[in-house]
Amino acid sequence: MTTSNSDRITRRDFLKKSIALPIGLTILPTSFLRAQSPNNKITLGCIGVGGMGTSDLQGFLNIDRVKVLAVCDVDKRHRENAKNIVNQFYGNADCASYNDFREITRRSEFDAVCIATPDHWHVIPAIDAMLHGKDVFIEKPLSLTINEGRALVSVATKYSRIVQTNTWQRSLNNFRFACELVRNNYIGQLEYIEVNIPGNNRFCDPTWMPQAIPDDFDYNFWLGPAQWQPYHKQRCHYQFRFISDYSGGQVTNWGAHYLDIAQWGMGTDNTGPVEISGHGEFPVTGLFDTATLVDFECTYANGVRLSCKTGGQGTKFIGNDGWVFVNRDQLIAKPQSLLKVILRPDQIHLEHSIEHKENFIDCIVSRKQPIANAEIGHRTATVCHLGNIAMQLKRKLYWDPQTERFISDNMANRMLSRPKRAPWSI
Repeated sequence: MTTSNSDRITRRDFLKKSIALPIGLTILPTSFLRAQSPNNKITLGCIGVGGMGTSDLQGFLNIDRVKVLAVCDVDKRHRENAKNIVNQFYGNADCASYNDFREITRRSEFDAVCIATPDHWHVIPAIDAMLHGKDVFIEKPLSLTINEGRALVSVATKYSRIVQTNTWQRSLNNFRFACELVRNNYIGQLEYIEVNIPGNNRFCDPTWMPQAIPDDFDYNFWLGPAQWQPYHKQRCHYQFRFISDYSGGQVTNWGAHYLDIAQWGMGTDNTGPVEISGHGEFPVTGLFDTATLVDFECTYANGVRLSCKTGGQGTKFIGNDGWVFVNRDQLIAKPQSLLKVILRPDQIHLEHSIEHKENFIDCIVSRKQPIANAEIGHRTATVCHLGNIAMQLKRKLYWDPQTERFISDNMANRMLSRPKRAPWSI
């Protein structure tokens, strides 16, 4: 796709045609949205095309019903690499590339967007895309904060948008079957869930000095709504995960996957725990400040307790008649005969998705909810955020999953959101 200067949407032209919204974004008139897709394919723009973003891009390229039209990244190296991948795949030079996500979220030729930015940049472009008529595939965790996540869900619901959170383990047979065993009481009454996540795989020196910003990196835009901080290469790209201004450490990185399976197996996709306590260990020097040792526990209204700790990876459901453990390499159970169970038609069968991105595309066409929709992604991210907050405050917290507020705890409630650097807001 090539764009001439006359076709390009300038901010001035956009604002003339748009309507201001109270949340600090804008929405185009309906007549401006959703041009007919070429050859009836779903047209896609990819926002954030670093490591995970490149993987997502390649996954969508391999879906015949999808046509990738453009890529966007504030790092020119990532942007040009992704553009070349698209052009080589299609055998042309049509892929557009942008530094500003709004060149994709606000253009009419896109049906959907894939967002694989750092966590602090998930919700703003997602909401902007939905307000401009697009469906959204979004990396986990869904949000940086609990209030952000609820705002995203509210927009998705109001405008009937399709949102798929990339907690893709829900589209693997072993994870689904493990959860079906639990939901159908094959381990008896569920009592306890053990979630284990890997420890940190990146480390930084105890002292550091600001570095020169690379010429091909729009660092100010990368920071976006986060507070201004001097540049250092370990602040950005993969390692952003270990700095709380941008992410929640391994809790939101790996926990978003295995806590998601815990939620699925419990049948708590529309709710959450009522008590949370934790005592993680945190760095006291260097750039990184998220937990290096994770240890928190949640209690749900049904009495089930869930622990999340550093060490290994997987989700283990423990009942009064047995247990089942699942990760990406294993599915084991006690008694072992559980692994031979064939569910009857009258039992609980969880949603079956063969491939996560295909499921998203199917739902764009059918307008049915995908296997990891906005509410599900938000509730899973909420468990991650609750665990981090409890470890930071080092005391038991009481949570109302309906109002999504801590009970009689103003300090904890202030941690449900973060101030955003102008001009970004939700």
